[in-house]
Formats: sequence, C-alpha cells, structure tokens
Amino acid sequence: MTATDDRSADTAGTGRALYSYDLAPTKKAGRRWGAYNVFTLWANDVHSLGNYAFAIGLFALGLNVWGILLAFLLASALLFLLLTLSGYMGHKTGVPFPVMSRIAFGTKGARIPAAVRGIVAIAWFGIQTYLASSVLNALLVAMFPGLQSLQDRSALGLSVLGWITFLALWAVQVLIVSYGMHVIRKYMAIAAPTTLITMSALAIWMFVRAGGSISFSTAQPLTGGAMWLQILQGAALWVVIYGTFVLNFCDFTRAAKSRQSIVRGNLVGIPVNMLLFAAIVVVLGGAQFKLDGRVITSPTDIVQTIPNLVMLASASIALVVLTIAVNLLANFVAPIYVLVNLFPRKLNFRRAGLVSAVIGLVILPWNLYDSPVVVNYFLSGLGALLGPVFGVIMADYWLLRKGRVNVPDLYSEDPHSDYHYRNGYNLKAVGAFVPASAISVVVALVPAFESASGFSWFIGAILGAVIYAAIGDSKPDFRDVDGEAIAVPAE
Repeated sequence: MTATDDRSADTAGTGRALYSYDLAPTKKAGRRWGAYNVFTLWANDVHSLGNYAFAIGLFALGLNVWGILLAFLLASALLFLLLTLSGYMGHKTGVPFPVMSRIAFGTKGARIPAAVRGIVAIAWFGIQTYLASSVLNALLVAMFPGLQSLQDRSALGLSVLGWITFLALWAVQVLIVSYGMHVIRKYMAIAAPTTLITMSALAIWMFVRAGGSISFSTAQPLTGGAMWLQILQGAALWVVIYGTFVLNFCDFTRAAKSRQSIVRGNLVGIPVNMLLFAAIVVVLGGAQFKLDGRVITSPTDIVQTIPNLVMLASASIALVVLTIAVNLLANFVAPIYVLVNLFPRKLNFRRAGLVSAVIGLVILPWNLYDSPVVVNYFLSGLGALLGPVFGVIMADYWLLRKGRVNVPDLYSEDPHSDYHYRNGYNLKAVGAFVPASAISVVVALVPAFESASGFSWFIGAILGAVIYAAIGDSKPDFRDVDGEAIAVPAE
C-alpha cells in the first residue's frame, strides 16, 4: 500500500502516532484470501532450504524414517492448532501483528514484542537471500565456468559473484514488495505449485537412482529413550521454527474471506503438506545414504550432482523461487509492519520495505550465517523471546477477553481508551513477559539445560500464558467493537 491509496475511512478519534493506512483494520467486504492462498503460505514456507537442512539433520542425528515422520506428525498437529487460533484473531480484527500486540501490551508497550519479531525477521531475510544467492552462484558457474574467477575474489567476506547474485535477488524482492500484499499473494500462488512439483520430481529422481528403495536409517540409528527424546525435540524445534509465523499470521489472515478458508488452508497446508515434506526428506536422505553412505545436509547437495544441465538449471531456479517466496512470507512482511508501526507518519508499506531490505543488506548476513556464535546465541536467544510473547497475547485474547476486542480503541491516544493502560503500557503483560522470557532464554542458551533447550519456546509460551492469566485483568464487560468505521479495503 502507498501513501496515495484511498483513505475514505472515517478516522475521527484515531491518533496520528497509532493509525495509518497500512496499520488500519481491513474491511470485511472485499477480502480476497481464500483457502488456496492460505495453503500457498505453507506450500512455500514449509519447503524452504533451511527447513530441508533441519529435517535432513534429523536423519543425520540417528532418527529412522518412521521417527522423522512421527516427529512431523506431532509438530503439524500442534502448528495447526496454534496457527488456526492466531489466524482467527487476524480475521476477526483485520489488523496486523504490531496493532494486535496493543490488545495485551498497550498502545506503546506493543513496540516490545513487535521489535523482537522484527529484528529476528530482518536478520533471517538477509540470511535467506544469501542462501538463495549461493544456489544461483553454483548454477551460474556450472553454466559458465569462466565465472569461477569471480568466485576467487571477495569483498567484505563475500565473493564478487556472490555480491552480484545477492544484490540481484535482493532487488527482485524489494521490487515485489513495493507493489504490496496483492502482488505477494500472486507470487505465492505461482511459486507454490512450482516448488511442490520440483521437489517431488527431485525425490522421484533420487528414488530411481537408488534402485527403487532407500535406507531407512543411518548405520547407527537411535533406539529406546534417546530415540523418543529426539522425536519430541524434533517436533518441538519444528514448532519453534514457526514461532515467528504464529505471531504474525494475522498479517495475512486479516485479508481472509472467512474462518473456514483459514481452517481449510491450514489443514491442507500444514498436516497434509508437512507429511508430504517429510516424505520427500526421507526419500532424499535415505536414497543418498543408500547410494554412497553420505548424509546430505541440504537439497542443494543433491541438486549440484544432477548431470543434466537443463535439469540442474530447472531445479536451481525452483529453489531460488522458493527461497524468495519464503523470505517474503516469513521475513519481509513482519518487519515492514513493525517499521510502519514505529514511524506511521513517515513510512508506508513500500518505504518500510526498502528500509527493512537495506538493514538486511548492511548487516552483511553471510557473516552472521557463518558465525555459530551469532546464530546460536543472538538469533536463538531472540527466538526464545517469541514464546513468551505468544503466550501472553494468546492468554489475553482467548482466556481473559474471550475474543472481545474494541478495534477502534487500538488506535486511540485517549487516556481513557481500553488499551491505554498506564501511559500506553500494560505493566501486567510486561510483568508476565519478563520472567517467562528470562527462563526461556536461560533454557535455550545455558549448556546445563541443553537437553531441554529444544523446548524453550514452549516453556516460555506456557509460563507467559500462565503468569498473565493469573495476574491479568478478567472482567465480563470487555467491549467488542469492530473496526469497520475506520477500516480500509483489503488487498
């Protein structure tokens, strides 16, 4: 959306520091996201390079085929529940995540969870763009061997060819985002079937190469209690990967046609699609292990071995298209709304997208990705904070308010408005968030709790929800007012 968009909504009573076209609730009439659009979110996001690396890693850690499938079955059931609850909130209110956070944390306090979500997203936006550029690098060198010389020269930790491909993909994403959510929706609709067809074809090709069978485990598979612990940790970590998405799913479902479209899209996109993903993973990992006893770490390891140049190009381009789709969904939209929320008078969707992209560039994300300290401590620590945020917001909305929201007051600076609390901060929400976050981060990062670190998101979410449910305000007269009077058309 841009500053020239239709502003026909009656915004009387809204604060200039809290309301803008991009932050406004969407009108119920004209919402265009159906079940297929919700499905494409997951068809793209589940089949990302990072997710494949994580899932194949379970095979490397000793889980057999059935253990991996069980881990994903448990994770998909949990995610279906969490994302449906989160999606309903977006459909009912029509507001993006930074505004949704105002319900529990207050009109100013909402900047705390929004900032955490935004920082994580910007870092991963740069990292995912770098991973996609690496695939494109390999393809270009395979097609034009003379480009290898550009791989041998570097600047700021990245090769010259890496800079060229990174900036090219960076620019493509900025261009897509500059046209708004409706273009992102169209891109996903095209990318989703491309991704599913390509990855399924790659799995079939590997299955045939392996003689029509696969290895069901490595040479030393886990058994007994160690196996079950790894299954549970694998399921928990898969949910943690989506800890960011369960927070800002409302950024997308605010344009959903109905609750039914959310449920249908989630049902096919999460349990069904995730089991397909798991099947592809076990075929890729098991076939490669049968062929040469090697445990791969990513689909790119297989793609680079494709002997046919046309097939290699097709698979590589599909992986690039996929990674861009994942980045747009999980790592670009969220910080855009965070920045618009922070500077509603100066930034709109397009400008915030450019600012977010520039930050994702100047942090030199390839150096972050290549530093285990940064990935394991900085990003994992921030990720551990997302559980408590989710727990507080869910407890406030579903347990205390029972889904009753006064949408116009989310944009009001009136000290008597429902979400002004104390100078714009709900100290009870902050009071639940702080101790839950402290415990969650300690569990995630301190080596003594390594066996429980995979469950840090859940520990934080449960603690945040329980503490807030105990100390938060619960009253029967919460007002339930829709935002149609100040709403704008949905994209």
